[in-house]
Amino acid sequence: MTVHWTTKPFDTLTLTELYALLQLRSEVFVVEQTCPFLDIDGHDQAAYHLLGRTASGELAAYARLFAAGRSYAQVSIGRVVTAPRYRRAGLGRQLMSQAIAECAALFGEQPIKIGAQCYLQAFYESLGFVQQGEPYLEDGIPHQYMLRA
Repeated sequence: MTVHWTTKPFDTLTLTELYALLQLRSEVFVVEQTCPFLDIDGHDQAAYHLLGRTASGELAAYARLFAAGRSYAQVSIGRVVTAPRYRRAGLGRQLMSQAIAECAALFGEQPIKIGAQCYLQAFYESLGFVQQGEPYLEDGIPHQYMLRA
């Protein structure tokens, strides 16, 4: 699947882009995972937003990227999501590979920390992330801190 990637700071997102990314995050993190939580958490303004669009312009994948000291002491990637209709095509791997490359371009080569859902631990390990500490619950969902050196 061919995806066009763009990375933007919050201030340069169009209203259409902002609506699409909030809609996708809500569709997956709130509705699909049946997890009522406050997705609009006040951190979007400090993030870079990685948008993966199909040839028709539809938002198929998304992640937030943070400089060190914003979310964690390290550079971090969060709100990693692929649209349900585009799953099983390798888009999650493309998204994370692009997010890692964008972090290096934006912040320089340095460790990246994530709070991964536990069921995806093997996926993130395949991308070079290593488990840190013990699993924890976030909004009722088991998570695991992971670090990529």
